[in-house]
Amino acid sequence: MRGSNQSSVSEFLLLGLSRDPQQQQLLFLFFLTMYLATVLGNLLIILAIGTDSRLHTPMYFFLSNLSFVDVCFSSTTVPKVLAMHILRNRAISFSGCLTQLYFLCVFAVMDNFLLAVMAYDRYVAICHPLHYTTKMTHQLCALLVFGSWMVASLNALFHTLLMARLSFCADNTIPHFFCEVTPLLKLSCSDTHLNELALLFVAGLIMIAPFVCILVSYILIACAILRVSSPRGRWKAFSTCSSHLAVVCLFYGTIISLYFNPSSSRSAGRDMAAAMMYTVVTPMLNPFIYSLRNKDMKGALRRVLTLKYLSTQ
Repeated sequence: MRGSNQSSVSEFLLLGLSRDPQQQQLLFLFFLTMYLATVLGNLLIILAIGTDSRLHTPMYFFLSNLSFVDVCFSSTTVPKVLAMHILRNRAISFSGCLTQLYFLCVFAVMDNFLLAVMAYDRYVAICHPLHYTTKMTHQLCALLVFGSWMVASLNALFHTLLMARLSFCADNTIPHFFCEVTPLLKLSCSDTHLNELALLFVAGLIMIAPFVCILVSYILIACAILRVSSPRGRWKAFSTCSSHLAVVCLFYGTIISLYFNPSSSRSAGRDMAAAMMYTVVTPMLNPFIYSLRNKDMKGALRRVLTLKYLSTQ
C-alpha cells in the first residue's frame, strides 16, 4: 500500500476524551455549556459592534472578525463531539475527517493572523496616534482581513490535499475528539515525509510569522509607554491593549504547550487537553475578556441587551 493514493479506510473512530459513561455525561454538559457560551458571547459582540456607530473603528472591525472566526472554530469540532455522545456513534467518514481538518486549519491560521493584525493596530494607535486615521484606513483593514482569509484558505487546502494522498490501511482509531494532523499522520501506512516537511516549514512559518509580528509590535508599544511621563498616561495607554494581550497569551500559551514541547514529555491526554483549550475554551473566553475590560464594549453590550429586553415587553 505504500505509495498508493487510494485509502482502504472509509471512516475513522474518534475515541474522544473519556470512555467512562459518567465522565462522558459530564463532558457532554461541559462541551454543550461552553459551546452555547461561545456562540452567544461572540454573536453578541458582533451584534454590538454592528449596531453601535461608535464602535465602527479598525480595532472593533478586527474584533468582530475574530468573534466570527471563534464561532466557526468551535463549530468545527464541538457539534461533532455532542453528536457522538447523543447518537452513540464515534465514526467520522474519511471525507468528513478531511473536511474537518481543512476548516480547523483555516480558522486556526485566521486566529493567528487576526491577533497579529490587531497587534499592529494597537501599535499604530499608541506609537503613531496622530497618523492613526491616515494609516489604518478602511481599505487597508479590509485588505488585511481579505488577505488573511486567502492565505489561510490556501494553506488549509495545501495540507488537506497532502493528507488526501496518504493511505490508511489498518488501524482507523484516532485517540482524539477531532481529526488532528499528528494522530492522522501516525495512522498512515504511506510515506508521510512530505507532510511532515510541509508542517514544519509552511505551517510553521505561517504560525511563527504572526507571533513575531505581535512580539515586535508589543516591544515597540512597551518602549512608547515607558516614554510617557505620567503614571496615569502609561496606564491609559496600556489599558487599550491589555485585552488583546490577554487573548494572545491564552491562545499562544496553549499552542506552544501543544506543538513545541519535546515528544518525550507529551502524552495523548495532555495533547487533548491543550487542543481543547485552544479550540473550545479560548473562543469562549475571548468575548468575556474583551467585554469585561473595555468600557465601550460593555456600554454597547448593555444597550443591545436593553433593547432586546424592551422589545420583548
